[in-house]
Amino acid sequence: MGKQTVAPLGDLIVEQTAEAVIYSNREGVIERWNAAATAMFGYCADEALGQSLDLIIPERLRAAHWRGFEAAMSSGKTRLHGRPTLTRAEHKTGSKRYVEMSFAVVVDAAGTALGSVAIARDVTERIEREKAAAQGG
Repeated sequence: MGKQTVAPLGDLIVEQTAEAVIYSNREGVIERWNAAATAMFGYCADEALGQSLDLIIPERLRAAHWRGFEAAMSSGKTRLHGRPTLTRAEHKTGSKRYVEMSFAVVVDAAGTALGSVAIARDVTERIEREKAAAQGG
């Protein structure tokens, strides 16, 4: 009988989490992408890993994103301190999504920023319902 390799528990937790989990290094290159990220953004892990976060950031939001990202990497903290924020993201098909994201800077024992993790949930349907209700539709 061959030896079966078992994924570490942390890997299983990240992969099976219902929300999208995306980790990028200090340069903004995607190094972790779970199944929920694939479902939300349309890219399989093989397509996303090694790519810039620009893969899912609409072009008009990129400059602001990178300013915030660089500030977080320099300070070791995010502006929202982990509180979720509503933003837009782009699916592989080019369609735009409303996503609620929370961010954290991942630091080593010395406090040096290694990268950033984002936890995201697609809230497009909820936002569209709220907009329709507000317009009386």
